Amino acid sequence: MDYIISACSGKKIPVKNGQTITVVDLEGGQVVDFFSEVSGDPTEFLSTGVTIDCNESLRLNIGDTIYTNKYRPMMKVIADDVGAHDLLHPCCRPEMYDFFYHNGAGHPNCLENINAALCEQRPIITPINLFMYTKMNKNGSISVETPLSKAGDKIVLTALMDITLGVAACSVSESKCNGGKCTSVKIIVE
Repeated sequence: MDYIISACSGKKIPVKNGQTITVVDLEGGQVVDFFSEVSGDPTEFLSTGVTIDCNESLRLNIGDTIYTNKYRPMMKVIADDVGAHDLLHPCCRPEMYDFFYHNGAGHPNCLENINAALCEQRPIITPINLFMYTKMNKNGSISVETPLSKAGDKIVLTALMDITLGVAACSVSESKCNGGKCTSVKIIVE
């Protein structure tokens, strides 16, 4: 099944254990806020913190496992054209737009798009920001740079349990995050 997620929007996608999830950056340079929860149990969900802990890495590599907040394997990375994804930043939300750009009121954002797709009201979501390039400096500082993904680049994962994805095509056009413009992405589940 193919799903197109339009720029600055989100979608709910069911995935069964063993299915493959391919996330395609259609035009290049577009961040995908990629979140999931265990089907039927929204209290167990994708945790970037646990994923960092279990993989002992701030980066996501081919062969790595993505874990839930209960330290259970949720997905495995089986292919990756880009190799640069962010595990640190929470979803953009009105407060973030106010803080950095003074334009939060009415701005489309990934927190509201994912919550709407999943019919939830999580106060914060820290997804895997696929294709987001966060440069980490030796002194501990970080900077968000233009994504390295090109048109057609993809990451492929295998589901290790029944899950429900909440995915958003990131809405930040004010910085280098999406290369200055927001575009659509494609999700293929098979």
